[in-house]
Amino acid sequence: MRLRAVLFDMDGTLLDTAPDFIAVVQAMRAARGLAPVSEQQVRDVVSGGARAMVLSAFEVDPLSAEFEELRLEFLARYQENCAVHSHLYDGMAELLDEIERANLIWGVVTNKPLRFAEPIMHQLGLASRSAVLICPDHVTKSKPDPEPMLLACSQLDLDPSAVLFVGDDLRDIESGRAAGSRTAAVRYGYIHPEDNPGNWGADVVVDHPLELRQVLDRALCSC
Repeated sequence: MRLRAVLFDMDGTLLDTAPDFIAVVQAMRAARGLAPVSEQQVRDVVSGGARAMVLSAFEVDPLSAEFEELRLEFLARYQENCAVHSHLYDGMAELLDEIERANLIWGVVTNKPLRFAEPIMHQLGLASRSAVLICPDHVTKSKPDPEPMLLACSQLDLDPSAVLFVGDDLRDIESGRAAGSRTAAVRYGYIHPEDNPGNWGADVVVDHPLELRQVLDRALCSC
């Protein structure tokens, strides 16, 4: 089936949101008189969410009350500053322009809660261009379950086989495949050092957003 839409994961795929996470971590450490951690230390665990980033930045028992206080502080600080330094990955603006010029539609399917994802999309001027934004708030099961992808396809009135889903985590690829969509894994995102996108079973693996142009060209030529 001819490609009709491209759906992106948000963090680590469409957007580099790590700078805002890093800023929150460093601010929390500074408030406690602690030295900054390396930015890469935070980037390596971004895909694990607030829990993983707090555990990486602080020596704390994950079952302790202190950990929960840190996690809640992290989320509160992030909600106030979630769209300060986040930006499209290099080449992504050009890719989105080309997608739109090809009369394709694009959207976002993310495990990021709506209270964070929506302000970021608006702040970066993407909300009016994105045809759909699916967050955990909209479904009963998040990725790797296919429900978010199936909901996005339903809202777009498209067969999943006409959709390419792009992500930087195994959960993205599993969700896309289970939904019946084509999948592309990216190596430039928040990949854990011990992980390998080439082992996720995606239809294609790319190192840079602009490499997806060739993927789109091939898909548009197929019927």
